[in-house]
Amino acid sequence: MKKVLLTALWAVSLTFFTQAKPVNHSPATDPDKPERPSIISDLLQYARRHLSVRYRSGGTSPRGFDCSGFTRFCFSRFGISLPHSSAAQHHTGVAVEKETAEPGDLIFFSGSSRSRSRVGHVGLITDVIGHRIKFIHSASGKGIRYDWLDASYYRSRFMGIRRVELTN
Repeated sequence: MKKVLLTALWAVSLTFFTQAKPVNHSPATDPDKPERPSIISDLLQYARRHLSVRYRSGGTSPRGFDCSGFTRFCFSRFGISLPHSSAAQHHTGVAVEKETAEPGDLIFFSGSSRSRSRVGHVGLITDVIGHRIKFIHSASGKGIRYDWLDASYYRSRFMGIRRVELTN
């Protein structure tokens, strides 16, 4: 009897946890936010296809990307021109607060020194889950990968978020 009860409880728990999804505060799930263009989904899917491509200083192609070369490459696929430097991309679009960040926004960081006050790195936000922000970027020595803003390395260098107008 105990074995049957434990098996049933395990099955219910497994079903609950495999079907539960994190709350994603994106326009599609937040009725108070206007719908962003469906191009965002396509942009993020395109960016994900380049996971693990190697880092290459000044790189602008799937043979190797630097951070701004990667964001520029992804946006250009959808007819949106970005400059090829993270500092210049930081002047593109409009600034948004961390609390209103959405997938498809650009996220900016200082260079490798914490004391630097100049933008030196950029990524593309892929998920906003609660107050956590996940982004894809080309990391020096690591290539295209995901990271979280709340990791101490990125949190201490965070410089802002920009939203580039996207149209279908």
